[in-house]
Amino acid sequence: MTTTRVAGALVLFALLLGGPSRARGQGGGMTGMSGMDMGREIVIPPGAPYTKADVEFMQGMIAHHAQAIVMSRMAASHGANPQVLKLSNKIDQSQVPEIRIMQAWLQRNNQFAPDTSSWHHVTMSGMLTAAQLTELDAARGVDFDRAYLRLMIQHHAGALKMVDDLFNTPLAGQEVDVNVFANDVVTAQTAEIGIMQRLYKELPAQ
Repeated sequence: MTTTRVAGALVLFALLLGGPSRARGQGGGMTGMSGMDMGREIVIPPGAPYTKADVEFMQGMIAHHAQAIVMSRMAASHGANPQVLKLSNKIDQSQVPEIRIMQAWLQRNNQFAPDTSSWHHVTMSGMLTAAQLTELDAARGVDFDRAYLRLMIQHHAGALKMVDDLFNTPLAGQEVDVNVFANDVVTAQTAEIGIMQRLYKELPAQ
């Protein structure tokens, strides 16, 4: 996955959402994770094949995934329609093992591996605010479907922004496992955004 492909996907999703593109050119900072602070110093051993940005990405994506799981687990109790429930279950069931993959990578490299409660303490691109979470939790039936799809599109687009930031950071995203994982995030979440856009259009008019 090249930076151009990630940026192109971000432009497409911004257009679909009716908002400005958040993609940017080569050489920018890790703005998608600018609100992340795990409270642990990151020390990169000499000669390590990964960078500080790689560690930040893996730590941050654990928290990002964890919030998506919380959102998705609301669907069953909030009257989601069968298609939205099926999608929410897919997101839940796919992101739980991905969190374990990221935690294992961090542990192998003697880096702090946050748990799934970490989403409460950080702010990254696409993550829901407290007000948005309250909005989602208060919705039922088709109102939940509408809020879930809209907010999960925002959430997924934020994950793509984090990947974009990773690949735009010098020397980052080159370690094999990080590179493969980041590309898998783009593939899966790009496809899911397309599904969510379709489902949103099929909902009854407000």
